[in-house]
Amino acid sequence: MPAGRVTPEMRTSAFYASFFTGSGAAVMFLPIWLSGKGITPEQIGLINAVPIAMILLFNLVIGRVADRAKDWRQVIVIGALIGGIVPIGLFFVNEFWGILLFWTLVCLPGGAVGPVLDAAAMRLARRNGSDFGVMRAWGTVGYMVFNGLTGYLVVWFGADIFVPLFVGLAILRALVALQLPAFRAPAEEKTVKAATSAPAARLRDIAKPWFLLPLFGFCMVFGTHFILNAFASLLWKEQGISEDVIGPLIALGAASEAAMMFLWKRFGGGISARVVILISAIASALRWFAMGFEPGIGFLVALQLTHGITFALGYMGCVHFIANWTSEDIAAETQSLYVVGQQLLSIIAVVGFGWLVKDMGAGAYFVAAALALLGGLCVWLSLRLMPAQGK
Repeated sequence: MPAGRVTPEMRTSAFYASFFTGSGAAVMFLPIWLSGKGITPEQIGLINAVPIAMILLFNLVIGRVADRAKDWRQVIVIGALIGGIVPIGLFFVNEFWGILLFWTLVCLPGGAVGPVLDAAAMRLARRNGSDFGVMRAWGTVGYMVFNGLTGYLVVWFGADIFVPLFVGLAILRALVALQLPAFRAPAEEKTVKAATSAPAARLRDIAKPWFLLPLFGFCMVFGTHFILNAFASLLWKEQGISEDVIGPLIALGAASEAAMMFLWKRFGGGISARVVILISAIASALRWFAMGFEPGIGFLVALQLTHGITFALGYMGCVHFIANWTSEDIAAETQSLYVVGQQLLSIIAVVGFGWLVKDMGAGAYFVAAALALLGGLCVWLSLRLMPAQGK
């Protein structure tokens, strides 16, 4: 590579770094910001769940359109540009219905193009022999920075800083999207995987129980992590932990996630993707079980550091599992189908958890632990139906 050359991987990493910054700020402060406006836990659950339901309606369509476009880049850039404009509406809403409407519109563009971005970046990495994990890890770095920084900004400037911060980060993401590279392989090129196997080119060829079960299983595990995003900061605040501690505490989980992604290529390729997902599910069940006892800050630090295993490991396993068995013809559509499953389970988990928190408090995490175990059972059944064979 010539000195000073900006590679497609660098451009993609830069966009990933901007992509999750708003989410990092929102996970840290959105539940508290909503609570400060008189929004109840049940309503907070709806504000987190309704956008997922709306994204659900669009994901498969967006994935199919992206697969049929000349390049996946166009869909990603358009989504980012829309996502940079819509959040301005948050300046003008203060009650439940207005916040619900605009937060749904805010989440829709990023949620719809996220699977397309993952599919595109994975295919770029396989074509060039580069590391998808490193590119995706920069997204977690951006998320982590604003997990930690948002808590301090709120302490320094007050709760009113949240909306300007979130809008600024959305505009930044839109601007960074403009420098994204082309992702799709030229017709004469083949990915590394394509040279060694014949991945499915149609969804119906791959829609079998052994393929769907591990994805569905991790969707259940993912849903339990969405509960963490929606309610952890509020539960910790009620436990007496201040915002300037909550932010870094959440950021620790993101740091663990980033470390796992940066290191993935060194060890992840030698383990079956489904075994990796199973490990993630079991670790998640143990994590949520411990969270149900409202542990102190010292123990919470240790639990947050397991995030690289409970989330990142399973996420990387699923993305590689999909790429191992599918071709570029259905890359974004299959990734979107998987994300639809995530969203369905997340809606159920977040809405249900909103009601459980009211009656059980942190004890609701015990239910999350049971869901994670069920997810692990799905992966185990898949391994019984179809041995791993290194995939």
